[in-house]
Amino acid sequence: MTACTVPFDADELRRKVHDTYERVARAPASGFHFRTGPAYAVEVLGYDRQAVAALPAACTARFAGVGNPHRVAPIPAGAVVLDHACGAGMDLLLAAQAAGPAGRAIGVDMTPAMLEHAAAAAHEAGLAGRIELRHGLFEELPVADARVDVVISNGVVNLAPDKARVFAEVHRVLRPGGVLQLADVALSRELAPEARADPDLWAFCVGGALTEDALLAHVAAAGLTDARIVECVHCFQGTPLDRKFGKSLRVYAVTLYARKPE
Repeated sequence: MTACTVPFDADELRRKVHDTYERVARAPASGFHFRTGPAYAVEVLGYDRQAVAALPAACTARFAGVGNPHRVAPIPAGAVVLDHACGAGMDLLLAAQAAGPAGRAIGVDMTPAMLEHAAAAAHEAGLAGRIELRHGLFEELPVADARVDVVISNGVVNLAPDKARVFAEVHRVLRPGGVLQLADVALSRELAPEARADPDLWAFCVGGALTEDALLAHVAAAGLTDARIVECVHCFQGTPLDRKFGKSLRVYAVTLYARKPE
């Protein structure tokens, strides 16, 4: 299993990531190395057009995921769902709608500006009573043990210096039989050590990304079972990231299913 250790200050990386998503929150149309927005979500990632159009722009304009975790498996009515890095809340609101009045959706994020937009979107959509927002890190989730039926994750595990800890936290908060529905960046081959040592490449979603096999190995090491890749998505096609690497390295996204044993 690829350890994917960070040979630089992890706090420096966290600051870079925070600053990037702070800019997305403040000016989502200003242009980034990744795609954003509702048209991208629908046309590239396969989100339901009508469902996205019905959501407040406060969340859809700031959507910056890499795949569609909702296509991995249906969210059951009455479920408690955790989006462990919810951003402005597009996936979170869709999860709250799917879980229904008897369910609940918890969103955790480290960027206060994103949480502000998520709160505004939840209120505008009439879902504030089903959604709880918490400031925190996905390495230290502010969620009690075995309280969650579904964890959704979209494009953020690659940004984590300690992936073993992230997946251990997912395992901890899931109830027995609970499900992880993940979308994240994947690489066609392992990176050279000098690339792993570049904090800018980490902030670009490449330095901390894994191959499919390494990602599955991390999931299994955390004690999650039945892990499988559901689909691959060319989410970076035509972006500065795609032009930077060209044919030397294929950077794409996968969606993944896994569950916590009963």
